[in-house]
Formats: sequence, C-alpha cells, structure tokens
Amino acid sequence: MLSEEIQIRTGSVEVVYDLTAECERFLSGPSGPGRADGLLHVWVPHATAGLAVIETGSGSDDDLLAALRDLLPADDRWRHRHGSPGHGRDHVLPALLPPYATVPVLGGRMTLGTWQSLCLVDTNVDNPVRTVRLSFLRG
Repeated sequence: MLSEEIQIRTGSVEVVYDLTAECERFLSGPSGPGRADGLLHVWVPHATAGLAVIETGSGSDDDLLAALRDLLPADDRWRHRHGSPGHGRDHVLPALLPPYATVPVLGGRMTLGTWQSLCLVDTNVDNPVRTVRLSFLRG
C-alpha cells in the first residue's frame, strides 16, 4: 500500500476544498502506482470535517455549504459547546459527510465522472489546517 499525508489550509471560513488535483498528483507522482489498477482511499482524521464527491465551480459547492447551514445551524442548540458559537454542529457534520471516500483507479487514473470532484468539506472555522491521508491499494 502507498500512503501519504498532506496538509490543507482551509482558513477561517467554511469551505468546500477540491482535493482532486492533490489526488491526481499522488497517483501520478514518482512514488505513485504508475498505471496500476486499485483503489484510492482518502481519509480525514478530524472530528469536524468530511468528504464529498460533488461538482465544483458551478455553484454546487456553495449550495452544499448553504444546505449544511440549513441542516446544521450555528446557534446555541448544540450540547457540544466549546469553540466558536455553534461549533457543536461541526461535530455532527461527519455523520452526514463521512471522513472517508474510496475511488476506483484504472490505469493509474481515478474513475471520477465528468463533473465529479473529490472535496474536503470543512465548516469548522476554529481549525484552519487539515490533514488528509491518501492511500492507494493495488488491485
């Protein structure tokens, strides 16, 4: 298995961060799998972030953040109360957007659909840097 950790700076705003280019770099890099078939597994070891396969750049990423604000409002309803106001919602996010995703790889390339991107979703404005682990399991 090949595995690598990367750091993503998400800053102090809610974000849908497109990881697709980092995943492609990992797969095609000098220590990558070459033209092998297998699975790319992406893991976010955080209690307040998740992953989504979504179209980006056409408004869908903003729509996702708006939907999450509707589903998980940043108010005082949450029992988990440290951090910025409404931070408890960030701890519920991974139940809706899991902290893992697996994408088939054929010939060294992800088999994402035409408009699909693999994205880190981070609503936690208290944690500006995220770790993402990319792992390739050869088929």
